[in-house]
Amino acid sequence: MPIINRIAEFHDDMTAWRRDLHRHPETAFEERRTAEFVAGKLAEWGIEVHRGLAETGVVGTLHGNSAKGGAKGDGSGNGNKSRAIGLRADMDALHIHELNDFDHRSTDDGKMHACGHDGHTAMLLGAARYLAETRNFEGTVHFIFQPAEENEGGGRVMVEQGLFEKFPVESVYGLHNMPGMATGRAGLRAGSAMASFDIFEITVTGDGTHAAMPHLGNDPIVAAAQIVGALQTIASRRTDPLDSVVVSVTQFHAGDTWNVIPQQAVLRGTARCFKAEVRDRIEAEIGKISGGLCAAHGATLEYRYERRYPALVNSERETGIAARVAAEVLGEDNVELGAPPLMGSEDFAYLLQERPGCYIWLGNGEYGGPGGCTVHNPRYDFNDDISVLGASYWARLVETTLPRGG
Repeated sequence: MPIINRIAEFHDDMTAWRRDLHRHPETAFEERRTAEFVAGKLAEWGIEVHRGLAETGVVGTLHGNSAKGGAKGDGSGNGNKSRAIGLRADMDALHIHELNDFDHRSTDDGKMHACGHDGHTAMLLGAARYLAETRNFEGTVHFIFQPAEENEGGGRVMVEQGLFEKFPVESVYGLHNMPGMATGRAGLRAGSAMASFDIFEITVTGDGTHAAMPHLGNDPIVAAAQIVGALQTIASRRTDPLDSVVVSVTQFHAGDTWNVIPQQAVLRGTARCFKAEVRDRIEAEIGKISGGLCAAHGATLEYRYERRYPALVNSERETGIAARVAAEVLGEDNVELGAPPLMGSEDFAYLLQERPGCYIWLGNGEYGGPGGCTVHNPRYDFNDDISVLGASYWARLVETTLPRGG
């Protein structure tokens, strides 16, 4: 694999950065230590550091060299700054109790890097270090270190607070590690690549009573249980079979003891799809089904549907660029262009709504091997062996997209 030799030379440094971040996980909008760590490294390498977007976001700005000249010596470069691209890594951890016992396990019980954002941050830092040393590109690259990817939409907040007004780019790129995919492989696709992410809450209110005398009350659990089953018909009977849809009830809360039928039952869950019109239909159908079943049981309904992340849509041109660069680093046979879309979601979608770009998946290792545990699992760990691959991909992407003399 033609990884960049200079990046391979500081692979141990990237591993040390990543494991330091893993020991000190921080969740959405609380990534203060992480942001300090990132900003400190960028400043050390002479990269302009900008703080404050989405509270804990960090953006590093680096200008390349022109085709005719070298760096001016003040760290700013002297190239054509009119062209610019953005590279994004997420920084936040999850509320999960880590079950690993290695030396770099989380020191904050109840929080852990269970999705590899520590690795994403380390890889982008590795690329930033290399590019700051070489500046073998003409234009500007903005290294976007984003908070709160998990559930809270830090990408949306950065965009709303002026990310692309403050740091104009012609395109933006993202990357995520992929357990179950062999080390040294990558996947990507143009068009819809990851599903939208919405949440819903259904509160069914009946009349509480003694469990031995259910006829004297109105049991909300029975109505809620029927709602759980009926919601599955949204995907199986109310949606075109060619449109991918997931409606999952993930929480069912009702009652506190054995012999009391409670007053309320609360259902919560998530809905995923790829099309805006299907998203509208899901929201309406959940309310219609839940309301009908509540009415049939004499119960009342409170329904809340919240749209979190839109579907992630890669642009055709930038996906082609990303595929060529990934093939250069990994080998053409190791890059799957047209990989199947995922029902998982990503708030990088908000950045892609504003600028063309591409989000790729980089193999973290096959299941059962190093880095093969699925994400959002208490035993997950990022595979440090892929750090040089990801950092090399980022660096080559900049040099390819912003060539000197281009």
